[in-house]
Amino acid sequence: MSFGKLFVISAPSGTGKTTLLRRVMAQLPGLAFSVSHTTRPPRPGERTGVDYHFVSKAEFLVMIDQGLFLEHAEVHGNLYGTSRAAIDQQRMAGVDVILDIDVQGASILRRSRQLEATSIFISPPSLAELEKRLRGRGTESEEMIAIRLANARIELQAVTEYEYLVINDLLEETVALLSSIIVAERARAHRFPSGQPIDKRVSS
Repeated sequence: MSFGKLFVISAPSGTGKTTLLRRVMAQLPGLAFSVSHTTRPPRPGERTGVDYHFVSKAEFLVMIDQGLFLEHAEVHGNLYGTSRAAIDQQRMAGVDVILDIDVQGASILRRSRQLEATSIFISPPSLAELEKRLRGRGTESEEMIAIRLANARIELQAVTEYEYLVINDLLEETVALLSSIIVAERARAHRFPSGQPIDKRVSS
């Protein structure tokens, strides 16, 4: 059985991570998102069970008490958590799982040593460009933009804790770079770029 790899990916809000990951996943087979739980309300176009499992704060706290989360954290006043059972199920099926979590959650996961993962940080070209992208979304108040920029400055200090740093400047180049990282990690695990295991007879 080929056990899927876990890719932990973090980025400041507004970096373009979601668009980037969707493009990469459209090119590379055998990749799936870990769908996190959150107490924040869905944004336009988001669907529960696809983008996030949207739950109430009361439900989330019950899940914490039951020990269902691999990691959980509060970000921008909302709670986010990762279900270990869901990740294990995907990886046991041979799927490589992308875990999209903030630097706080990644740090918790790293310290717990519960799962082996490849960590990748996606950075904006500059804070000025990040502010431009946040304003371009048209969904943020001035107060929230200021909060996200302040948090981005803090999150960027965690770059050295990650194995890979990818600057999301030109989308096509960034898609190619992130895809190459995933393919290289698959080769390290003796798997084809598609994610399928390399038959032992190849090296015999």
